[in-house]
Amino acid sequence: MKIGIGLPNQVRDMRPDVIPAWAAKAEEAGFSTLGTVGRIAYPGVMDTVALAAAAGATSRIGLISNVLLGTVWPPVLLAKEIAGIDGVSGGRLTLGIGIGGRPDDFVADGLGPKGLGKRIDADLEVYRDVWNGKPVGGGDNPAVPPGTREVPLLFGGFAPKALARMAKWGEGYVAGSVPPDMVAGSFDQARTAWREAGREGEPRLVAIAYFALGEPETGRAKVHDYYSYMGEEGAGFIASGVRTTPDAVREAVQAFGDLGADELIFNPATDELDDIARLGGLVL
Repeated sequence: MKIGIGLPNQVRDMRPDVIPAWAAKAEEAGFSTLGTVGRIAYPGVMDTVALAAAAGATSRIGLISNVLLGTVWPPVLLAKEIAGIDGVSGGRLTLGIGIGGRPDDFVADGLGPKGLGKRIDADLEVYRDVWNGKPVGGGDNPAVPPGTREVPLLFGGFAPKALARMAKWGEGYVAGSVPPDMVAGSFDQARTAWREAGREGEPRLVAIAYFALGEPETGRAKVHDYYSYMGEEGAGFIASGVRTTPDAVREAVQAFGDLGADELIFNPATDELDDIARLGGLVL
């Protein structure tokens, strides 16, 4: 199982100028992938911006959005941005995508929080057309340069339609930030949807776990704040799962590995740069 690390792009009060250094240190440490968290109505750095900064600061490490809220974007604009990030990185990006659900994230005129399943299905067609160089805007010009590839897709979500979408369009599935015993069923459903769609092989399965080793209480508090829209019970449950000790980190690696995860991405709960080395010393 590969071990990746997230960028702290949606940690409250994070320092934006940390992102390039974080990316470079993560690559030097040997992590497989840099991930982002996607949200609009929160004081962080847009996932596309964080990924672009990470692409420019690195040369080898993979990049993944886990997950970007596709439905809050006009599809042509998002497809062009994603193609640009992938191109700048030399083809290291995987687009992890979801439909969202928090009403305050839908800030673009005409793109409200309704009909999201139908919208993402239509948007996926647009992404493919853009990446394949079809003209946009009613003229003759494509939005991307020659040689642009179809960026690999991962999907989150729990509904049968979300899993079917993953099996049709994606190369795999991204689980939510919940304990391994809750992820097991999602992984099984993803495998079943994959087989039922007639796909060969197995889907790529990615798990996520929060960690905060240098400032554990601060980390829990910031994760609680991020999920406060869920209410006290939901936010408290997610925050209680932040891995704050070496044993807890190692247990997460063992548990998600036992589930058959292809990759585990540890999302930071703070922007403390020293946590990269602390985590790397435990899992790499």
